[in-house]
Amino acid sequence: MASTWTIKANDRCFGPYTLEQMRLFASEGRLAPHSLVASDNAGRFAPAHEYEALAALFRPAAPAPQRPVFFTAEGDLGAAYAVREPEPASQSRFVIMAEMKSSSIAGLEQEIQRCGQAIQLMPQAWLLASEMTINALRNTLIQRLGRLDMLFIVDASNNKAAWFNYGPENDARIRRVWQEAQRQQAAD
Repeated sequence: MASTWTIKANDRCFGPYTLEQMRLFASEGRLAPHSLVASDNAGRFAPAHEYEALAALFRPAAPAPQRPVFFTAEGDLGAAYAVREPEPASQSRFVIMAEMKSSSIAGLEQEIQRCGQAIQLMPQAWLLASEMTINALRNTLIQRLGRLDMLFIVDASNNKAAWFNYGPENDARIRRVWQEAQRQQAAD
């Protein structure tokens, strides 16, 4: 059994990760059965479901609370997040902004249109009404992004934000600004 794993996405390698980290990624939707992975003792990348240790991560189990994925303004709320009841499905209004450097904007725009009622506000910015959660929307849209493309989504209905591919320093800055604004709003 492998002790660490490497994930390959968009021609980039990430890791090494422990099995526990891979389990967390699978529960967050960041690791799928078709995701390309390699164990620490294998030089080839293969779909995750082909590795016995990882295949178990994709078998149906009792529903567990989902934790935030990638980077969100809320950060990782851990146990406090896990006990929160899921919100009922309702339409949210999202503002989506993208900076496309390595991919075509057409593929992203088509995906946005499939997610709900959308209008383009300006080049590379849209308003979307959808029943998707912000994390599900981000995970759907990043499939259309290249290595250099960036995405920022604001859930105007629920005062949430999610983003992708801004780098660790900018992630921390965005989270800090967003959380401070939320703290000030709660204090008012």
